[in-house]
Amino acid sequence: MSGGLFALLDDVAALARLAAASVDDIGAAAGRASVKAAGVVVDDTAVTPQYVAGLAAERELPIIKRIAVGSIRNKLLIILPVALLLSQFAGWLLTPILMLGGAYLCFEGAEKIIEKLFGSHAATEDRASRIGAEQEKVMVSGAIRTDLILSAEIMVIALNEVVDQPFVARALILVVVALGITALVYGVVALIVKMDDVGLRLAESGSGALRRLGRGMVAAMPGLLAVIGAVGTVAMLWVGGHILLVGVDDLGWHAPYALVHHLEVEVAAATGALGGILGWCTNTAGSAVAGLVVGTAVAGVVHFLPFGHVAGHDDEDSPARAADL
Repeated sequence: MSGGLFALLDDVAALARLAAASVDDIGAAAGRASVKAAGVVVDDTAVTPQYVAGLAAERELPIIKRIAVGSIRNKLLIILPVALLLSQFAGWLLTPILMLGGAYLCFEGAEKIIEKLFGSHAATEDRASRIGAEQEKVMVSGAIRTDLILSAEIMVIALNEVVDQPFVARALILVVVALGITALVYGVVALIVKMDDVGLRLAESGSGALRRLGRGMVAAMPGLLAVIGAVGTVAMLWVGGHILLVGVDDLGWHAPYALVHHLEVEVAAATGALGGILGWCTNTAGSAVAGLVVGTAVAGVVHFLPFGHVAGHDDEDSPARAADL
């Protein structure tokens, strides 16, 4: 009897070690998949603070929480089941879907640059007095719709990295990616939007050093948001352009990706110890240029359509425009 008990305990211990190894494998795979989606994550982090810019301080965190909950629903209830079904039964569709998402990212990046060069955004200083509960609801809905696109891109990029995993492991990896990235994005966003409030509290404290730190945080906030916005725009063009270059290469048109890859190899070979970094920068720059070209073309087409963004920019006070802000 005791021999059978010890054998059973050995089996349980072996199963526990196997489960622990599986958890480690899932965690490692989720980490690799998340890194591949880093560019879209940066963009998601850069876009979200714009939805609460200029609003009353007490409404910032509740709005971010609502958007984060909507993001989790997008990832787990809509994107995850569709992505898993596609990967199981129609894996060939992943590349075209990725390319559509890449084209959208290129369009959004090019649109931001066009607006920066030729357009203007509505002033946000008085938004707290102009946006009521109904407009806030519309704005949150718009943010969640934008998140749906970005989250779909994150999940499909992650899925593309683990498509060779068994179905259950694939599902668990994507759940880990969805929860981890959502917590990271909206945690960072919450820190960003509350930084000026923390700085204001410090500036009103009794300590001279803390007051100086607080004033510095408040003064740095506009510049920080501008930098985050610029990084987000570049990330959209880079990620979208790279997705398109790899996609057309997979579909049989090799010249665009071959050109960028050739430049990357040449720069890496010519720059010695810095070759790896500069080669990556060359690939990134080439992808961003490709993204800008494609995005500008798509934006030009969209602006000529009757439902294009131009019509939405005409009415600064409309709920739709409030959502865009």
